[in-house]
Amino acid sequence: MAWYDRFFKRQKLNKRRYEGALIDRLRNDFVGSTQSADSEIRFSIRKLRDRCRDLHRNNAYVKRYVNLLKTNIIGSMGIKLQAQVIDQDKTPDFVANAQIERNFNDWSKKGICTADGRSTFLDIQKLVIENLAIDGEVLIQILPNAKNDFGFAINVIDIDYLDEEKNETLGNGNEIRMGVEMDKNRKPIAYHVFTKHPYDYNFSASLRRETVRIPADNIVHIYIQERPYQSRGVPFLSPVITQLKQLAGYLESELVASRVSASKMGFFTSPDGEGYTGDGESSDKNNRLMNVEPGTFEQLPSGVDFKTFDPNHPTQQFEAFVKTILRQVASGLNVPYNELANDLEGVSYSSLRQSVLEAREYYKYMQRFLAQHLLEPVYLKWLEMAIMKNKLNLPMTKFDKFTRVRFVGKGFSWIDPQREAQANVLLLKNGLISVQDVQQNYGRDTEDLYSQLQSEKNLRDNFEISVAYEPYGEKSEENIKTPEDKDGD
Repeated sequence: MAWYDRFFKRQKLNKRRYEGALIDRLRNDFVGSTQSADSEIRFSIRKLRDRCRDLHRNNAYVKRYVNLLKTNIIGSMGIKLQAQVIDQDKTPDFVANAQIERNFNDWSKKGICTADGRSTFLDIQKLVIENLAIDGEVLIQILPNAKNDFGFAINVIDIDYLDEEKNETLGNGNEIRMGVEMDKNRKPIAYHVFTKHPYDYNFSASLRRETVRIPADNIVHIYIQERPYQSRGVPFLSPVITQLKQLAGYLESELVASRVSASKMGFFTSPDGEGYTGDGESSDKNNRLMNVEPGTFEQLPSGVDFKTFDPNHPTQQFEAFVKTILRQVASGLNVPYNELANDLEGVSYSSLRQSVLEAREYYKYMQRFLAQHLLEPVYLKWLEMAIMKNKLNLPMTKFDKFTRVRFVGKGFSWIDPQREAQANVLLLKNGLISVQDVQQNYGRDTEDLYSQLQSEKNLRDNFEISVAYEPYGEKSEENIKTPEDKDGD
């Protein structure tokens, strides 16, 4: 009975293991991977990008998803620079702050910030978030000594240019993984980039395979790192590619079936077996088709019967099934279902509020991510070149002083502005937030806001215009109480 004892011993051991790791009849087809992050990415990245790009071109929900990211993360004004330079006495250096912000905004205009002169810095921000969603990563090339007043420009490189087939160990110990050259600490040293697009058939094969080595100091490589020692990025759409493709096929099939169903086709039968030969208009004796126009009735020959063919589409489960799949897709993409599907049917105030709040946390995280991985590196390089070119009247010896900046992203207003305003007032009174926190939530620059308020006040005073409301920071005369008034209360 040794086999009997061994069997039950294995059963006891299995009970002490993680159920998710067991190999049994329910989990035999659940095959995992023990490969490194780079190994998994290397053999999948090309196919993932190709399929995500196809979905972006042809799938309405993917197009909607990308637009949601650009609208909620970047917005109409983009992520703005707010200089935070302070003097030794801890007071703001308003002169330096204004100079930095003004010049950076000037550099951000079309024709200046990019080497090709086609884009604004706002366009670049939206292009970056779109490429992260579809391609999983973006390359920004830093171009010092550019031909503009600032001596600085950037260039967005299509990720296809990064040679993912270049994998080798160099004589100096550096290792190249999918075009990214790293030292022994896995710190990027250089990027190996094609001189021409490898799949641009306007060029010969020899030209398409030539690469150049660009130092990492001149490249900003942006991607979400999901595992340690991950050298390349993965598209945001990766977890839902299958669902989106299958859903598109299902929708197409239902559309075709519904069209067939609306046509109300039918067949003629005859008890004598000869059948109906048609309306006689065709010279073909074997013609068995009869043309029927909407709203017409036609008498059939004696002995001929008609049987309808009605596919009955779309089915009653159609809407519920599509919603279920889209909810799964929305969960994988970190966006609310009602926004992805443009569906507000049956949505309550509380459920909408909860989904919106969760989505906003993700959008805020992505704003912070772009600020740290795109705007900060670009700003530091711009600042260095602008000072060297004497575009900024600031000393290079105090460079670190001028690196203090804040990046303010798009603000979010609530569907019930009155409730939000009352909540902000309550938090301010109890010292739980600052006025600057509130202004930042709305995507406003504090100095710009105060300057605008002061400008409006001066304009009203100049034209002797009174308003029915009390602007922030102002007090109307009728609301100012004198000591006599206080005594009389």
